[in-house]
Amino acid sequence: MTNAAPHVFDPADADPRAFRDALGRFATGVCIVTCATPDGPLGITANSFASVSLDPPLVLWSPAKHSYRYPFFLKAERFAIHVMGHEQEKLCQGFAKAGTAFDGLELAYDDHGTPLIEGCLSRFECTQEAAHDAGDHTIIVGHVHRVTTRTGAPLLFHSGFYGRLADPD
Repeated sequence: MTNAAPHVFDPADADPRAFRDALGRFATGVCIVTCATPDGPLGITANSFASVSLDPPLVLWSPAKHSYRYPFFLKAERFAIHVMGHEQEKLCQGFAKAGTAFDGLELAYDDHGTPLIEGCLSRFECTQEAAHDAGDHTIIVGHVHRVTTRTGAPLLFHSGFYGRLADPD
């Protein structure tokens, strides 16, 4: 436990970085979301992934509107969300910088042309169910049609850094 005094602030009045840093205290998994575009496959690293419903099977993710990739994902009828393993950090770094970081990847396509990254911990193949405006992001809800999964340790993101779970003793 720390003895440091808490930092209390109204995010509407504070430096936006302070709010972002506070959100970064929540450790998340890391995903790569892919879709097909007229110019080829597109991907983006995201940590804004969550389950929504078991029946029907729904998940969500939230792309930022300021991303040049945003319009493609908003228009995509189909997309895939890939939950990444701890050994896939460099891949996630690549898609955080560029939407075309597919070089050297084992890539497959579903029957609808959605790019699928092989070797991830879980993959959710989806059709867009809904898109909800949410400030500087959009919440995209996907109806999951197929899941692929394997065992392994997840890649985590916390306070601006990638990490992994400690190995149990």
